[in-house]
Amino acid sequence: MEANSGKSTTNASSLRWKILRRNLIRRSSSNSEDKFEMGIQRISRKATHGFNLIPFHLMKDCVEENVNPMDSSRNATLCYTLPVTNASQLILHQRADDMAHLNDFEFCNRYDIDNTGLVCQWPSEDVLAHYCLSHASIFRGKRVIELGSGYGLAGLIVAMTTEAQDVFISDGNPQVVDYIQRNVNANSGSFGGTEVKPLMLHWGQEKDTDIANTVDVVIASDCTFFKEFHGALIRTIKSLLKEEGPSEAILFSPRRGNSLDKFLGEVKDSGLHFSTDEMYDAEVWRRHQGFVEGDDSWPNYEMDHCYPLLVRITR
Repeated sequence: MEANSGKSTTNASSLRWKILRRNLIRRSSSNSEDKFEMGIQRISRKATHGFNLIPFHLMKDCVEENVNPMDSSRNATLCYTLPVTNASQLILHQRADDMAHLNDFEFCNRYDIDNTGLVCQWPSEDVLAHYCLSHASIFRGKRVIELGSGYGLAGLIVAMTTEAQDVFISDGNPQVVDYIQRNVNANSGSFGGTEVKPLMLHWGQEKDTDIANTVDVVIASDCTFFKEFHGALIRTIKSLLKEEGPSEAILFSPRRGNSLDKFLGEVKDSGLHFSTDEMYDAEVWRRHQGFVEGDDSWPNYEMDHCYPLLVRITR
């Protein structure tokens, strides 16, 4: 998730330093006896607890140092098995550290962005990816963009399985976009005729791109948490969607107090239309009910903070 709004700089900076403080006070693990399990647990974008709708495994028994000598982070490689006939396995490279690095915050301050694409674990990511797999016809022959994509799981799945015309996988953090490029390269033989392009995109600056008012489908997950960024996100969605012909944004986000409701109020005020759906997929709902009823694979599960609603936005 990212934004580039002058009036939000102070609040965004405060949020970054809270994340920094949280990570600096974490105890670092020195136990190297079980590197495979440690690798799984420390992958920053793969939550220990989640809906786990798409099977994956860690490709190596230990994580690797970043190939970039200026980056002290460590990387892991995941292999996703897509439940689609004749689909290739999806390879995803991502950061494996469980803490932020000081250079992350230097990037945040330089570009006026946040770094949640690198350090946070969001529960809606595989729900969006699962939904895209289950509704491939929505994207067939269409121009699609994923916003605030992090490592690009959903965007890559759309590119690999739906016969979309173009897929842009975007984020506002250049570090994240570097990972997106690496992941596009790793799966380049699996896109068929779909054009796939990593894109650095700050919310609020989309008019500077050559895809403004040309997108059929916008997708995003867990992008409504920070209220300071709502306005920029809505402007971006409105500017990207085609003005002529059908187009829509498909978002997944938990309520998180009044955050989602506030976002939807701003969507309405902007002149866009929206609908929400709580029971949009039988399997996701089944797993949700299991967590609510005490499935201990996700301790302290709360619907308000963990279960994503489906939001569809149109002109």
